[in-house]
Amino acid sequence: MINILGLTRYDSNGPSSRYRFYQFLPYLDKEGFDISIFPLFNKKYINNLYFDQRVRTLLNPLSAYFRRTYKLLSDRSYDLVWMEKEALPWIPASIEKLLCKRSIPNVIDYDDAVYHRYDQHRNPLIRFALSKKIEKLMSFSTVVIVGNKYIAEYAMEAGAKQVEILPTVVDADIYVQKNCKGNKNFTIGWIGSPTTSRYLNVATPALNQLCQNTDVQFSAIGALEKDMVEIPVQLIPWQEKTEVHELNRFDVGIMPLPDTPWERGKCGFKLIQYMAAGLPVIASPVGVNSEIVDHGITGFLASSTEEWVKYLRILKDDSELRRTMGVAGRRIVEKKYSLEIVSPKLVSILKEAVKA
Repeated sequence: MINILGLTRYDSNGPSSRYRFYQFLPYLDKEGFDISIFPLFNKKYINNLYFDQRVRTLLNPLSAYFRRTYKLLSDRSYDLVWMEKEALPWIPASIEKLLCKRSIPNVIDYDDAVYHRYDQHRNPLIRFALSKKIEKLMSFSTVVIVGNKYIAEYAMEAGAKQVEILPTVVDADIYVQKNCKGNKNFTIGWIGSPTTSRYLNVATPALNQLCQNTDVQFSAIGALEKDMVEIPVQLIPWQEKTEVHELNRFDVGIMPLPDTPWERGKCGFKLIQYMAAGLPVIASPVGVNSEIVDHGITGFLASSTEEWVKYLRILKDDSELRRTMGVAGRRIVEKKYSLEIVSPKLVSILKEAVKA
């Protein structure tokens, strides 16, 4: 039995923690791992962050930091630390190193370019104190797991001993492929969190143009209302139990992104969800999006408003193309981006890290 302490950023209702950690637990349990998950922020914090932004107090974060520090100092009965991003955000790497026992191997997982929160920060004091934090943590770690090549290159330059690329994946078995005969209106869909709905402004002019037609509908799952004021939209609250059902109401899934350093570190998870549901996709050619989308086969890459309009209209007018692209996308997910494919790789990485 291998005892692992899992230090996630969030409880299971936080998307990054849910898909990078929690969904692997049943598989890891079968492989002989005894994993204790200890999230930094609880469900109340993530609910306030995503769903009730009026409620913001320092009490929850402060207690979270205290509990995490106590856990690191008091609990040594494990063979490996498996951590999401960093132990204590906004705290220097030197303090984290003091809290982590050097004799215990550690694996750190990154699905975002979190180093840009520090080295791109507008405050020069933050840049001075923390711009090298993630670099130091990576060099200190036994293994660094990353979601894409952009983060992998940073980790290698930081001097990480071992870097492994594992994309953020879905349990393909719970996704039902889209039935193209369903909708009365052509439905353009987006799924995400309130922290990412601002990216829709990249496609806002195109969406406004398409939605002038009475037979076109734009639906957004999990978006902030204030980010939607310029777009005619059906807002759908995100719920885990209805997520797949709502995706199947879409005719096409979109992932617009600005081309900035932080967004280049994104893992394209929206695209993987759409493709798992058998949907064609349209995305900005930023970061890993260009690797996930096979242009003209599983969807399109759009670099301008004109291209967004063009490709949306092509898919609107051709249900057979939507079907064939959806089938091709689903096939790619089954081969590269499914829980079944990636889980054995994670098991191997964790076992090798313990031996180290």
